[in-house]
Amino acid sequence: MTASETDFVSATRTAYDIVAVSYADLLKDDLAASPWDRAMLDTFAELVGVGARVGDLGCGPGRITGYLAGRGLAAFGIDLSPGMVEVAREAHPGLEFEVGSMAALPLADASLAGALAWYSLIHTPPEKLPVLVAELARVVEPGGRLLTAFQVGAERRHLTHSYGHDISLYAYRLDPDFIAGLLTDAGFTVEARLVREMGPREKTPQAYLLARKES
Repeated sequence: MTASETDFVSATRTAYDIVAVSYADLLKDDLAASPWDRAMLDTFAELVGVGARVGDLGCGPGRITGYLAGRGLAAFGIDLSPGMVEVAREAHPGLEFEVGSMAALPLADASLAGALAWYSLIHTPPEKLPVLVAELARVVEPGGRLLTAFQVGAERRHLTHSYGHDISLYAYRLDPDFIAGLLTDAGFTVEARLVREMGPREKTPQAYLLARKES
């Protein structure tokens, strides 16, 4: 890992450790107000099937992990931030959460029926995303599914205050065609994409890509 990569990972971890409790509190009811999010998550859950082992990779406080578990999946979470993992364990004591990096997942090859990267690619510089996508492809079994969501655009934003705290964190808005190309290069077939236009709750369009891992 280069010095710049070390700085990037450390800054991301530190920022999410700082905001973990506030983030979880502010977003705890967010899914209830987002039928588009629920529709994509429900489709993912139906495709992988009841009882399937799925990883919520970059899980934050575990709200999506808990939602998937409620849909009958054997869902667990991994997050870079120990603070987020602590909050997730407290909120969902019956589920498994672990600290780990999406660049080197603590998972065996082809060990998941499905993986979720729910707004967890957005803090990685785009030129480094092939490493993360390759890891996602490594851990998803042939025929398994990947669902990712992110803000649409071509902009890097420096966040200095978020969720009531002073932080230093970069966030990237991403082109759906670019992400779809990375998925294809890594051995996925994109089955569906949805771009949701701006609304009262968000300042940018939001994208969802659902992909199937080929053999």
